[in-house]
Amino acid sequence: MTHQPFDGYNRRAPAAPDPELTEVGPGTPCGEYLRRFWQPVAFARELTGAPLRVRILGEDLVVFRDRGGRLGVLHLHCAHRGASLEFGIPLERGIRCCYHGWVYDVDGRCLQTPGEPAGSRLAERVAQGAYPTHEFSGLIFAYLGPPERRPPFPMYDSYDVPGLTLMPAAKFAMPCNWLQVKDNSMDPVHTAFLHALSSGYQFTEAFGVVPELDWAVTGAGMVYIATRRIGDLVWVRVCDFMPPNVHQFTREIEEASQVKPASRPVIIRWAVANDDTTTTNFELAQVDPAWGLTAEQVAQPGFGQDGDRPYAERQRFPADFDAQSSQRTIAVHALEHLASTDRGVVMLRRIVRDGIRAVARGEDPPGIVATEGKVIRTFTQDLVVRVPLAPTPEDDRRLLRATGRQVIEPRG
Repeated sequence: MTHQPFDGYNRRAPAAPDPELTEVGPGTPCGEYLRRFWQPVAFARELTGAPLRVRILGEDLVVFRDRGGRLGVLHLHCAHRGASLEFGIPLERGIRCCYHGWVYDVDGRCLQTPGEPAGSRLAERVAQGAYPTHEFSGLIFAYLGPPERRPPFPMYDSYDVPGLTLMPAAKFAMPCNWLQVKDNSMDPVHTAFLHALSSGYQFTEAFGVVPELDWAVTGAGMVYIATRRIGDLVWVRVCDFMPPNVHQFTREIEEASQVKPASRPVIIRWAVANDDTTTTNFELAQVDPAWGLTAEQVAQPGFGQDGDRPYAERQRFPADFDAQSSQRTIAVHALEHLASTDRGVVMLRRIVRDGIRAVARGEDPPGIVATEGKVIRTFTQDLVVRVPLAPTPEDDRRLLRATGRQVIEPRG
């Protein structure tokens, strides 16, 4: 449509979100794709004795630890009369429904049906929906996909960084679709504007330099490479996206004021779809003991990651929560006008769409781990090196991009 002054009236045509990429409930293409991976559902610190009600991929579930120490993730409503198991009682083995006392094991088997006549075999005919669990570094994962296609739990090299301690970190909710939350991870130009030039320096002044950008497919998924010149120094910032909904990044206090060797990831974040219109971010953090941070401090979301600021302040100094959730509850791709700086977003969506279609064909999607315990190499890092200025601005831009590409090994 060509531009006409004051033509809002002519631009009101309704457009719908892309259902293939955004609908996550049972039986939807994207929902079945996301279910093929281990998804975080809770932190161990949240299980203080009482069961925990959660909503994941459009399903209402209960997470609990029985008194024997085993984790359970069950369908929320009791198979007997539908009472919520969030009010259930964890036992030495399994959980007892508060309403009529039926007991379910962590695998969904019904263990007791109190009140039934002696010799009743009703319990053998009853089962509660249940999902496999995996606990790692204080984070509880569940696998919600077909039992026969359950993959090994993925082990990224960023889980083991010498000198740092992997700790459970923040959990925070976003009132929008999961994909626009994850799109942000491959959009490095936003750090120069949203976190610096537009809203004031939320991190450091070095972020205010608009980077030279590149993206590359890797064995783990994809990366962005943002390369900035700070005087005669060049700062290369690399961040990973690992399908379907994981990304990781370095500490956001880089000044790029002196040469430094590559530093590894600090935050590993999952954007877990609760349903089509809400998302929960779960984080693990690599923490240097020298920082002196308590577990409670590590568990706090970073600046602007949730909506816990006065609205007037968020208007004056918007951050990730505001930019991501304000794209509509579900972003409408048909109304976007993508630019060259959005190439990473386009690549990320293509990875997701290719995975969705692979699952629809009966295949394993890219990103599924085939070998138990195999360590997956990732590339997230900050690196500052001394590189003399090239003769012309265009030459320097080419030099910056070449410098950034040298720090990774793209697949192919």
